[in-house]
Amino acid sequence: MRTFFCSVGLMLSYLSFCQDVGKQLQTSITGLEKDAQFKHAIFSMYVVDTKTGKVIFDKNSEVGLAPASCQKVITSVSAFELLGKDYKYKTEVGYDGKAEQKKLNGNIYIIGYGDPTLGSWRWKETNSKKILTDFKTIVNKNFEEISGNLFSYDRKWESNTTPNGWVWEDIGNYYGAGASSLNWRENQYDIFFKAGARVGDKTQIAKQEPLLENVSLVNEVTTGAKGSGDNTIIYLPPYAPYGFVRGTIPLGETMFKVAGSMPNAAEQLAFEFSKEIKSNKNEMLFVGSYNGVEVDKKDIPINPVIIYSHQSPPLDSINYWFLKKSVNLYGEAFVKTIGYNKKGIGATDTGLAVIKYFWKQRGIEPSAINIIDGSGLSPANRVTTNALVTVMQYAKKQNWFNSFYYALPEMNGIKMKDGYIGGVRSYTGYIKSKTGAEYTFSFIVNNFDGSAAAVREKMWKVLDILK
Repeated sequence: MRTFFCSVGLMLSYLSFCQDVGKQLQTSITGLEKDAQFKHAIFSMYVVDTKTGKVIFDKNSEVGLAPASCQKVITSVSAFELLGKDYKYKTEVGYDGKAEQKKLNGNIYIIGYGDPTLGSWRWKETNSKKILTDFKTIVNKNFEEISGNLFSYDRKWESNTTPNGWVWEDIGNYYGAGASSLNWRENQYDIFFKAGARVGDKTQIAKQEPLLENVSLVNEVTTGAKGSGDNTIIYLPPYAPYGFVRGTIPLGETMFKVAGSMPNAAEQLAFEFSKEIKSNKNEMLFVGSYNGVEVDKKDIPINPVIIYSHQSPPLDSINYWFLKKSVNLYGEAFVKTIGYNKKGIGATDTGLAVIKYFWKQRGIEPSAINIIDGSGLSPANRVTTNALVTVMQYAKKQNWFNSFYYALPEMNGIKMKDGYIGGVRSYTGYIKSKTGAEYTFSFIVNNFDGSAAAVREKMWKVLDILK
């Protein structure tokens, strides 16, 4: 009997504690709603007990809001389930034509299957120097003389590298790099600027790394005040031969780095590889390709002879950087990979349809994850905090959860994914309180005014209640 009363007492104490946390959250959110910075904003917050699923707090949890990068947890969990944590991408090297006595009268092909890590600096085995060396070694091993073309082959996926709904100001910049079936160096390059002598003076482009092939940039960047930071925007759409760079860099800078997205990563890889294997004996004309339409209009054979296959790191390793550093390219690659593997179509719309159906089977209405990309970069995405928490609760029960949890960033002492685009701040994650209670939460604010840094501090103060 004593045990029974103790159990009842503990339960009542727990319920009272949960109610107290809920009241504190309500008071805090009510205070934010009166804050001038949120006069025209909308809040959504959903908190559950991680172990029991009991709802601790609910504020507009069924209202779809722009989630920014918090959307990545949906893509991440979906990739773990639909592809598997050990999934690896491949990139093949092959040839066609006639090969005799190490002489090839034909073409060399680099064939992509969507690997977003090819040429990435994040792993020793994927960096651009090693990849080019490996490709060169295998080609030289098979052929001493080559007469033909070099094609980078990326028609395994759709030609539309960037999802519909991405903003024009984002597409040319590094975080706006779209996903092709043949990616290279994370589809990123760097521009180094030299500021003028005075505020308002024109700047100079000192160098590019790597130098973009067949692309000209019009430099309209001027010199801003000292310490003003990076205020540049690169306007360069996919496959374009030229673009514009506008904005300002700070006074006094001599090698100010601005990162952009390659308009044609497959072609860039072809040109870089061509420089590695070019010799006096080779008569190759090096040409890049996209969507199966080469610039010289030649057709690529359906079944070239494969002489090498490079494998990427496993998905759980790629996912680590996807969540930890919020690499948008990886999310878009995951979505198209899901479409290609499940339906044979490497397209954003196909992958998203598979993802939505997967979650529909697990109780989330498709309208609750009304998404049009895999990274959350589009401001047109709409996701509910209820859906985000449901996904996080589902992940908690899977055998790959430790990999997922490890990849979540830690900020303000909380394991959570954050998101930020214009007018949007979001956080989704797990909290363990000092009392031992465990919470799964999602917290989104849309359409705030003023400083995003100030919003972050105010939202963190609310989350501190759960500690």
